[in-house]
Amino acid sequence: MLRELILAAFNSRNTLIERLHLEATNAYRLFHGTNEGMPGLTVDRYGELLLVQSFHQSLSEVELQVINDTYSERLTYPYVLVYNDRSSANSRYNNRLIDQEREDAKRSFVFQELGVNYSVKARHKGQDPYLFLDFRAARRYVLANSQHREVLNLFSYTCGMGVCAGVGGADDVVNVDFAESSLAIGAENAHLNHLDDGSIQFIHSDFFTAARQMAGLPVAMRRGRQSHVPKYDKMKPRQFDLVILDPPKWAKSPFGTVDLVRDYSSVFKPALLCTREGGKLLCANNVAQVELNSWLELLQRSAAKAGRPIKSIEVLTPESDFPSRDGLFPLKMAVLDV
Repeated sequence: MLRELILAAFNSRNTLIERLHLEATNAYRLFHGTNEGMPGLTVDRYGELLLVQSFHQSLSEVELQVINDTYSERLTYPYVLVYNDRSSANSRYNNRLIDQEREDAKRSFVFQELGVNYSVKARHKGQDPYLFLDFRAARRYVLANSQHREVLNLFSYTCGMGVCAGVGGADDVVNVDFAESSLAIGAENAHLNHLDDGSIQFIHSDFFTAARQMAGLPVAMRRGRQSHVPKYDKMKPRQFDLVILDPPKWAKSPFGTVDLVRDYSSVFKPALLCTREGGKLLCANNVAQVELNSWLELLQRSAAKAGRPIKSIEVLTPESDFPSRDGLFPLKMAVLDV
């Protein structure tokens, strides 16, 4: 049964994969178990790396061998398969390795998406892959709409969107993230694409201190925190032509809480006020329980309340290697004309 499911998913992607290869892309989802017959199982290609992940229950050695054997029959390029079992409560992978993985699990691979080079490791100190493949539609947009623009990439993670903006011809790109290790991968990605001319910056900062200062808003402590304010770098107000807002589902810092279910407005307002009049704000919400139209209505209400009403909205959807039976994608992406 597993072999049949993998083959059906593989065959359904023939046209997409041919097109992606023509676009200099060798990274895509080969099996999306949620909608292809085995919830919790994913298989992603990142160049030479074939990354298998299970989120609901561990794969048996037999199942893993079936996966490997099936792809070895169909794929025309050499690959290294690494299995990350992420079925534990906190979704962090455990380190059960098959013999051929031991040297490759922490090795760096370089792959391409839409002609842009990226670095990836199957296992690292974090828990998620360095690049989320379902966000390709957003990176495609940024590549096509960054020329001669100043771009702000908030919650930048490994700076895939910022690197796309640089490759797309942006005059200036600012990436902001609280994790220095993620920004280091972003700098590596910039180097892989010859963006070493000073046009791309990497700012290690809490979102709330950086975005609120650039938006011209006061920096406040999270309710219930002690009166002592941790040190943070001072920044001047600044606006950008294109702002990218891709926050995690939930996070807490001394300066605020990110909660995409209950309080998207707390991250949306600063990002909106960092966007120039006539500019674009690309927002994302990756929480499945948040319904698209409700989220879009929230954005419109929040923008109107901030005095910056939205002129138009363009909804982006994940590409067809992330199939959905009902069209209700967990990842929601919207480009706002403000």
